[in-house]
Amino acid sequence: MSSQDADSSMVKVWDPLVRVFHWSLVFFFLITFITEDDWLDLHVLAGYAVSFLIGFRLLWGLVGTRNARFMTFVKSPAVMWTYLKSMLSFKVPHYLGHNPLGAAMVVVLLLSIALAAFTGMTMVASEGQGPLAGTFFSSWGGERMEDVHEFFANFTLLMVLAHVSGVLVSSLLEGENLVKAMVTGRKKHRSYWEDVNPGKGEENQS
Repeated sequence: MSSQDADSSMVKVWDPLVRVFHWSLVFFFLITFITEDDWLDLHVLAGYAVSFLIGFRLLWGLVGTRNARFMTFVKSPAVMWTYLKSMLSFKVPHYLGHNPLGAAMVVVLLLSIALAAFTGMTMVASEGQGPLAGTFFSSWGGERMEDVHEFFANFTLLMVLAHVSGVLVSSLLEGENLVKAMVTGRKKHRSYWEDVNPGKGEENQS
């Protein structure tokens, strides 16, 4: 197959900003997790980077490209349940963007990471540092907030592992390398996707 034929068999899905956000968040979250006890300054700086990335993603989820917008990919519990049953039958429908369970995981991860970052900033604020220093939140520090921060950090790691497992399973069921898709921004061309009009995937990227 020529390179031109290969390109024509692929469809643009994820814009560059979504992809840069995704892999940057992976990197900085890992940095925060492994530096929690021994390199506190680096931990805090990586936490700020995570906070910035989450803020960007929330904004891009409102005004970004089609497949980046929450209104496009977040589905109802009924749709998620239907998709889960299709997974159990080993015959899943194709989605151009996130499938319903993947979309739910995106929301859970964003919320969990945001709460981990926020509780971390309140702890720093209690020491007179960071953007929340001198605010009402600076009085929230202490051992209890440290426990909450640690809970959300560990919960996020658990969700990341579940997310990776889900990506691998979905890749097998859908016949699509979803990790590669988040690198290249492209998926295989399909005649039909559940989340767009049949055969109109290329026209929904603006």
